[in-house]
Amino acid sequence: MDDYTYRVAGCVGEFWTKICLAHIYRGTALDESYLLANGVCFGQGLQLVNVLRDLPADLRNGRCYLPAEQLTSRGLTPEDLLIPQNEGRLRPVYDTWLGRAESHLFAGWNYTNALPRGSVRVRLACAWPIQIGLETTKLLRAGPILDPAKRVKVPRVEVKKLMLRSVLLYPFPGWKRLVRSSAGGPPRAA
Repeated sequence: MDDYTYRVAGCVGEFWTKICLAHIYRGTALDESYLLANGVCFGQGLQLVNVLRDLPADLRNGRCYLPAEQLTSRGLTPEDLLIPQNEGRLRPVYDTWLGRAESHLFAGWNYTNALPRGSVRVRLACAWPIQIGLETTKLLRAGPILDPAKRVKVPRVEVKKLMLRSVLLYPFPGWKRLVRSSAGGPPRAA
């Protein structure tokens, strides 16, 4: 899963960071290795959220991205995941990957806040998918994950609220508290 999410999206975070460092932040004192590491995690976190949210549809299209050895350890096969009643057996594996997605999104938040404060548009462009991704993980933790009739999606009105709140809070210290860990505080620096 780590290799897949790197190839699909982690490399995008790495590429985006290199492009920004070369063209937007040329000559700015930024910790390139910190940004690259967190940029990779940022992309992987977004992709993990997509994989976990789309699990029922992917299964019905013959794709399962969850590692076979982890499913086997729970006595499951990808075909077993077509049966929503097997959710309880899958939950420990699934919740581990949800935690990983959240951790990667927190790294994305650290990335966002390591960018120069004057880069309002770039920071907002990073903040919005992080916030939406974390809201999605909350819904995935609380709701059914194998029922294809119940696709998890953050309501549009909530997305608009997240966006508006982030714009309004940007000039203030409350900005950094837009994203909080499940422990209630801001995420720790990676």
